[in-house]
Amino acid sequence: MILDLLFTFVIAFAMLFLMRKVAHNIGLVDIPSGRKAHTGNIPLVGGVAICITIVHYIYSHPGMINHENLFMLCITALTAIGVLDDKYDLSVKFRIIIQTAISIVMIYFAGAQMQSLGNMFGIGEIFLTWLGPVITVFAVIGCINAFNMVDGIDGLLGGLSIVTFGSIAILLSLSGEQKLSYLCILLVITMIPYIIMNLGLFGRARKVFMGDAGSMMIGFTVIWLLIGASQNPGSPMIRPVTALWLIAVPLMDMVAIMIRRIKQKKSPFKPDREHLHHICQRIGCSPMQTLALICFIASVFASVGMLGEVYNIPEYYMFYCFLVVFSLYLYALANYCKVINYIRCKLGFPELAVQE
Repeated sequence: MILDLLFTFVIAFAMLFLMRKVAHNIGLVDIPSGRKAHTGNIPLVGGVAICITIVHYIYSHPGMINHENLFMLCITALTAIGVLDDKYDLSVKFRIIIQTAISIVMIYFAGAQMQSLGNMFGIGEIFLTWLGPVITVFAVIGCINAFNMVDGIDGLLGGLSIVTFGSIAILLSLSGEQKLSYLCILLVITMIPYIIMNLGLFGRARKVFMGDAGSMMIGFTVIWLLIGASQNPGSPMIRPVTALWLIAVPLMDMVAIMIRRIKQKKSPFKPDREHLHHICQRIGCSPMQTLALICFIASVFASVGMLGEVYNIPEYYMFYCFLVVFSLYLYALANYCKVINYIRCKLGFPELAVQE
């Protein structure tokens, strides 16, 4: 097992170096402009390299995941669309149409859809019946875009992905689903070389970005695994409410941003600099401090979800606690200047002049 993981790690690294050269040859690079404050043209190949590594592994080790051919087809299609988006900046409508189509393919051919919310409200198990496919489409689009939107600073998407895949791996292992758990571990292993190069630990000249190709592929993989684990009739491996805690930071950040944009009468998909990582930097955190802080918060949320699952805490307790945390999150983001200065005042520090 260790040799297998080590080999996958080496393959993932090799694919990154190979795809960097391809990216420079075809112009698949991120050029600094506007909101993009990095230096130099950075290859957008992190997602492509991870996708190739995972598809190669699943293809050479059949039986790891149900409907493996369909899964590989879906993530390859999303990665290809992401590459086109990275290079040609496709419209939001086109991307949503593609994501919707892939959601329908997943529902129709794999039978993977939301069927039950569990006892989320404390009134008994809630079955979705005919609403299941509709909610599934929204869940897939939401998860894909949540991970896409959170990719704003070096290491963040990789770090949050490791938290999510690592948490799913632990819960699946505890439920006896060792093959899927191992697949999640493989996803974590393939993410590490990307993070090393994304953070520029091999030098800024070898830096890479994930690109929309990677964020969409990761978001889809997360929701595929969560639906498969939480919607198993009779004996779900993960309760639906637990899934909310495992993707809490990307989910809450996306919803908070969309609510703010809609209130400002802007498109909910219009890029801005109001994400959690932007606010952390605005109040004085360095990029590395921001990365560590957000990954720590995500780990705490995921740990709450895992503990709730392991100790079988009632689903409605977990759901209402999530709503409370989400409400506090929305308030803190909307009033972060007041929140930060209140904390500093209680600690005896001077107020911080926060740049708007």
